[in-house]
This record gives sequence, C-alpha cells and structure tokens, in this order.
Amino acid sequence: MTDDVDEPAALTFEPLSRAIGERYLTYALSTIMNRALPDARDGLKPVHRRILYAMRELRLSPTGGFRKSAKISGDVMGNYHPHGDAAIYDAMARLAQDFNVRYPLVDGQGNFGNIDGDNPAASRYTEARLTAIAETLMDGLAENAVDYRANYDGTLEEPVVMPAAFPNLLANGSSGIAVGMATNIPPHNLHELIDACQAMIRDPELSDEALVDLVPGPDFPTGGTIVEPRHAIADAYRTGRGAFRLRAKWEKEDLGRGNWQIVVTEIPYQVQKSKLIERLAELIHTRKIPILADVRDESADDIRIVLEPRARTVEPDMLMGMLFKNSDLETRFSLNMNVLIDGRVPKVCSLKEVLRAFLDHRREVLMRRSQHRLDKIDHQLEVLEGLITAFLNLDRVIDIIRYDESPKRALMAEDWNSSPAKATSEEDYVGPGEGPGSLSEVQAEAILNLRLRSLRRLEEMELLAERDALTLERADLIALLESPARQWKAIGKELAGIQKTFGKSTALGARRSTFAEAGIVEDVPLEAMIEREPITVICSKMGWIRAMKGHVSLDSDVKFKDGDGPRFMLHAETTDKLLVIGSNGRFYTLIGANLPGGRGMGDPVRLMVDLPNEVEITDLIIWRPGEKWLIASTAGDGFILPSDEALAQTKAGKAVLTVKDGVQTALVRRVAGDHVAVVGDNRKVLVFPLAELPEMPRGKGVRLQKYKDGGLSDAITFNIADGLSWQMEGGRTRREPDMSEWSGARATAGRMAPRGFPRDNRF
Repeated sequence: MTDDVDEPAALTFEPLSRAIGERYLTYALSTIMNRALPDARDGLKPVHRRILYAMRELRLSPTGGFRKSAKISGDVMGNYHPHGDAAIYDAMARLAQDFNVRYPLVDGQGNFGNIDGDNPAASRYTEARLTAIAETLMDGLAENAVDYRANYDGTLEEPVVMPAAFPNLLANGSSGIAVGMATNIPPHNLHELIDACQAMIRDPELSDEALVDLVPGPDFPTGGTIVEPRHAIADAYRTGRGAFRLRAKWEKEDLGRGNWQIVVTEIPYQVQKSKLIERLAELIHTRKIPILADVRDESADDIRIVLEPRARTVEPDMLMGMLFKNSDLETRFSLNMNVLIDGRVPKVCSLKEVLRAFLDHRREVLMRRSQHRLDKIDHQLEVLEGLITAFLNLDRVIDIIRYDESPKRALMAEDWNSSPAKATSEEDYVGPGEGPGSLSEVQAEAILNLRLRSLRRLEEMELLAERDALTLERADLIALLESPARQWKAIGKELAGIQKTFGKSTALGARRSTFAEAGIVEDVPLEAMIEREPITVICSKMGWIRAMKGHVSLDSDVKFKDGDGPRFMLHAETTDKLLVIGSNGRFYTLIGANLPGGRGMGDPVRLMVDLPNEVEITDLIIWRPGEKWLIASTAGDGFILPSDEALAQTKAGKAVLTVKDGVQTALVRRVAGDHVAVVGDNRKVLVFPLAELPEMPRGKGVRLQKYKDGGLSDAITFNIADGLSWQMEGGRTRREPDMSEWSGARATAGRMAPRGFPRDNRF
C-alpha cells in the first residue's frame, strides 16, 4: 500500500545573465531618465524641477518672504522626491550659488557656500525663495501648459516638464553621470541664446555657422577668458562634443619705480579659489616656476589674487604663460551635450538641435495655453449669454425664482425665444441648452447665483461689453491656433520680453566671459625664467647637495658633515639642468636655480627626488641638448643614449638603463670620438668602433666586453687617429698612439692594459 503524495510543481529557472541584464537595464534607465540627464525642453533634472515646484506651492515668490531651507527640502522629500534630504538641499543650494549657476533659480539668504569651496551651512540655518527668472520657468503651470503625473505615492500631482519661458538648458548648463553615458553642458548668455532662437524662428534652416555668429561661446558665471579657436567652437556646437579652453583674467598693476605685480580678477569656472592658491604656493615652494616669488589672496566680495615676480625684468606674458601651463589658471571645460529629447530618448545633440527642442516645446506650450484660454472663454461666453438672457427677461426670471418649486429646472425648460422681451432685441441669443431658446445647466446655475445688487442697468452694459471683448479674443485665439506663422510670431514676442527683462542691458544678463587668442607657451626656455648666474655644484659622498655662488676653485677646501666628504664638484649655471644618475638605471633631473645655497651643508638629494635609500648616486652631470652619451652597466652591457631622452619630468625620475639584481649603473660618458675603449676589473682593455653600439632611448643595451670574472670598470670614447690618453698619478697624462694591439670585435675579452695604465683601472 502506498500513500498518494503530491509531487512538487516543476521549478522554472531564469538564466543568471538574463536576470542580471534585465535588472541592470531597469536601473540604468532609471538613472538616465530620473537622475543624471536633463530634459532638453526645460533644462532641468527631476530633483531641480521638484524643488522649484515645491517652492511655488509654498508661494515663495521673489517679492515674498523667505522660508527655512529645511522646510523646503522637507516638503520636496515628503511630497515629490523620495530621496535623502541632504541630496535635495545640496541641489537647492547649488541653484542659489551665483558662482556655479549663470542665472540663479533660488534666492538664498544665509551661508550658501563660496567660491573657495566651503560648503553651505546646514539647512536649518539658511532660508530661500524663488528668483524672478525661476518664475518664468513655471509661467503657465496653472493654464494646462504641460502634462502632470502622480507623485511617488499617488497622493499629489507634479509637472512632467516646466513650461520654460527661456532656454534654461543652455543658459545655466548641466552636468551629470549616468550609466554608460554622461552629460556636461556649459552655461551661455541668455541674450545671445534668444537672438539665436529669433533667428531660427525667422529661418528654420539656419546654418550652424550662422548660429556660432550669434552664440560665439559659453558665458561662465565666474567670467574668465575663452581662448578656444573659433573653428573648434563651431565643431563642438555642430557635433555636441568638444572642449573650451578657459583662462583666468589678469592685469599688470604698476607699483612705481619699475616694479609691478599681476592681479588675477577672474578665475576659471568650477575652480576652487583656495585650491588654486595652494597649487600656486606649491609651484613657488618646489621652484617649478622660479620666476614666481609670492602669491597672496586679497579677495573680498570680488576675486583679487596677487602674483609677485622674482625680478622686475621678467615678462608678464611669459610668467602667466607658465602659470597657465602648470596650474588651474587655465582649464578645459569638456562639452558633451547629451540630453533627453521629449523627456524619454537620450541623445547627443548639436546646439541647433537643442534650440529646436526648446522652440518646439514653447510652441506646444503656447498651443496648450491658448486652447486652455479658449475653453475658459467659451465657458465664460456661455455664462454671459445666460446672464444677458436673464436681464432681457428679468421679470419672468424673478417670477420663476419666487414661485417655482424647482427654479433651476424651470429656467432650463423655459423657451426664452418666445419671450416678449426678445422683440426688443436685435440679436438672437440661443443658449446651448437642450432646445432652441433654452438655457443650459451652467447658465441656469449662473442666473441663480446672481446677487440682487447686480440687477441694474450698468451691470447689463458691462456684460455686453465683456461679451464683445471675449468674442474678439476668441477670434484671435482661433486664428492663432490655425496659423503657424502667428504662433511663431507670438513665441518671438514672448522671447523678446524675456530678453528685455534679463538681457545684456541688465547686470544679470551682461556677458561675463570674454574671448581672446591663446599665446604659445609650451616652449618657454628655462633661461628666460631664471636669472643666469654662475654656481659651483657640490655633492657629498652621503648625497648632500648645494650650490655656491660663482665658480669656486674645484680643489678648494669645502666643509662637510662629520663622516662625510666630497664626491662631485663642478661648475654650472643657475639655468642648467643637472642629471643625477642612480645605480638603478634611472635619471633624475634637478634645476640649478632650485639647489639650496652654499652657506650650509645643503639638502639631501633624496628629499628633492624620489631616490630610494638603497640606490647610490653613480654620477652627476650637466645636461646639454643634442649631446650623445655612452651609458653602461657593471655587467658590461651598454648603448648610446641621446641626451634629449634623459630628462625626467617628475621626481620619480626616468628609467633609462635596464639592470637586473646585482647589476648597477657603471658610468655615463659624453661621446667624443669614433672608437670606444673598455677596461674590465681584470685589467683587460678592448677597443672597437663606436658605430658597433646601437643608439637607444632606453633598454639593457648590448655586450661591450666579455668577462669570466668581475665586470666593467671603465669606458671612454676617443678618436683612434689621436690615440688613447689616460691620467697618471701626479697629474701627468700619458698617450698610447697605436691601439691596434687592443683593437678587436665588440663583446670580445680584449688584452691586458698597456704598460703604465692606472692601477684603479680608470682612464
């Protein structure tokens, strides 16, 4: 006997890749449409739209009082935006920052942050209200200008898009990072944008080149000078992608007696002034720009950054050119005009496409507002027709109201065309009721709601005048709805009104960013930045380096720390670049003007460059352009190195010679001749043509000499016709004119050194 057991239903499994793909796609779409990308029509993201709408609902008009920011962000979060109040307050605070938003949409009272990068005060300490230009974004919300949708819990409604009386997307710009896409749009001048809109209304096929004539470039709230070439700006606006180079605005301030200083009055957009000052101070401390002596921040309500040159003979343009290259006094603002078309489709648009989306939206708003007004007029005319009928038949109306049990029904059932009073009227008032001459329910209700004081002759005249005026307005609206030309004319008139209120004739609308051509600053020679003076560079065995003024005798007595002594001593100039060659095969670059003075013991080289503690200094040489060097390792490998490949741009140095464990950099010698002489620890000398060595920018090189034991001791280049010379003890020089006995192929062992060759195996 077996028990009947219900078998479990078959389980269905969904592939993990499909499940993750569908869920991530849902998240991506939500991020793109509801968080990161602005709408091309009103230029707003949902959080900004909800902030403005909530402030409108709180009646925070520009002429009214302020409300606590905590109250505003609380209403936005509770009614429309189910996200954190901190994020909502940050978004609202940014709309109030005149250094971030070209045309602020929120009027803030209190600490809303500053250009130094300080954060706004807590929302309980600040207050806000709408600005006048923000109101124009919402003008028409009460006239069915846009669609509404339910809020997140279905208890309220919010607008899908704002009516937007001006092209806010381009006027204030936008930035955001979505999933797989991003947007970055700079602010522009509203007056110029409206000029472009008017031109597109006149000529819908206006060329991109003509648009750039009207909108020459962005207009940043912090001003600055745009130095991007016109053709690059035109390409960026045509494709929707590009970049704008923006520089700080500066002027030379004369201090008298030949002295001067530079005053920066405008800094690039989105650059924090405090971090800019820190960067300039770092350039002074590291002596990366030796001609800059000091920087001071004398800013109050305006920007005033003072830059002092080290010498008055410095060219101001050259100094600023180096600062533009090495600091945020020059930045690049990337353009990526990725927006939502009709609030649904993300697309990288050109300037013309964005303006067209705005104009099409304005036309739709105009049509909807006109239709809304037409419906209101029709309703009002219906009421007026009923009221006029009541005045013409006043006695009968009073009689019905006094004696009829259901006056509303009686008024609607009465045939007013047969009334004797109609004989005195020149017009036939036929109400929109059920039959000829009857009143509609709306008209009957309006008659019943009449006040007794309105039953006078003057009121009847006013009704007739109002009816005539509404009839004319209705005819104009119908003509407007039927004529695209009249629609565009009305839109142009509205834009002209915005331009007059917020255009270039006002303090808010005047252009702030200017245009200029960028000078070439990439190839400024070091000699032009540093005053050229002779110095004597001294480096000790322990790696302490200093520079004494003038060319001191190289055999003079110099003091060192206890236990330390001389290693390198050479004559140079402040404009020279010095190469520190590490035993690890890396080259490190020092500037003669940046070396510590010779009064003390100097500073460790390891503090100036990132030279590891276990790495020794193999050599210290002066860099000269166009030279070639023989570089070799202790293993006997080497190559010819062009000097232009040896300069390091960072403190970490530049890897030149590749060495393995147990192998170090042996030497770096300037090439001067046609042959190479090599000597090993075994005192064997080999001479071979220089042409057998490859010229390389970096690497291990090729074998110079073969060794059974030991390694490379020294190498030198010379002219074979002049013979080989070396330094003897006591300062005498010996020359071997015929080196044929030691000549051989590269990478061979060679022969024992000539008689009298130094015991230290050095040439």
